[in-house]
Amino acid sequence: MTSEKMKVSVCVTTKNEREETIKKLFDALNNQTLKPNEIIIIDAKDYDNCSRSIGRNIAIKKAKNEIIALTDVGCLPKKDWLEKLTKPFQQKNIDVVAGFYNMTYKNNLQKSMRKFLGVLPSKFNKQSLLLRSKNFLPSARSMAFTKSIWKKAGGFPEKLSGTAEDTLFNVNLIKAGVKFVTAKNAIVEWGMPETISNFQLAIFNYAEGDGQAGIWWHPTKRFQSHNIKISLIYLRYLLAFIFLAFGYYGTLGVFTGIYMLYAFGKAGLWGLILQPVSDIAVMAGFIRGIMTSK
Repeated sequence: MTSEKMKVSVCVTTKNEREETIKKLFDALNNQTLKPNEIIIIDAKDYDNCSRSIGRNIAIKKAKNEIIALTDVGCLPKKDWLEKLTKPFQQKNIDVVAGFYNMTYKNNLQKSMRKFLGVLPSKFNKQSLLLRSKNFLPSARSMAFTKSIWKKAGGFPEKLSGTAEDTLFNVNLIKAGVKFVTAKNAIVEWGMPETISNFQLAIFNYAEGDGQAGIWWHPTKRFQSHNIKISLIYLRYLLAFIFLAFGYYGTLGVFTGIYMLYAFGKAGLWGLILQPVSDIAVMAGFIRGIMTSK
């Protein structure tokens, strides 16, 4: 597909977002080096029982063009985001392009939150292109695909009421034999939560989505699958309870010390607070997700 023939629809789903936030995204999209041929913003609050999956599918169905680019309200694409994101489609047999994101922060608390909420650029850039393509799957805040491959994968899974819709969509794409490539310079800026309570809510929502999606064995992440990691969090606290219940206080002390060292090594002093907050949110959200799965 040549650049002359390539037309792109940018599809965005929003729900209960402030008008000024939507305007910032709209302005950023209109100022791209590659102008989108179409921008579709679906406000999910205008549809009864509308989830993000349903909103995304509505937007994509309405799109007039074959190339679909996705981002989220709350993200700000860099000026060359769309150009870099869609450039791989000029090659043959490219179905899906995974862009990337910068997690922006204003203070040390938000800087530490990045370790829990996403992939850092330093980790992403150390991997080879092939390894990234196998292990870093697209986030709906920065990805593009063909409309025909979206249809082949059955669209975004509408059984999910919250997050993880892009994770399950990606799994369906992998099963369909889709070819992924990464575009590390196709970047959107994604602001971190401003408070610990908002951080906890974000983690809860992600874990709830994982529980609803029921992906116990991810075809590329394998033992790094989200639900396996979540199960290990339960195991961690079960062991601590057993040590406490049977009076193995010395073992419990060592276990707690290792846990605190892990949290500190992961995110510094704020990690000592964010790690248990994250663990509690993950366990609660995951149970909620399993209970509400369809």
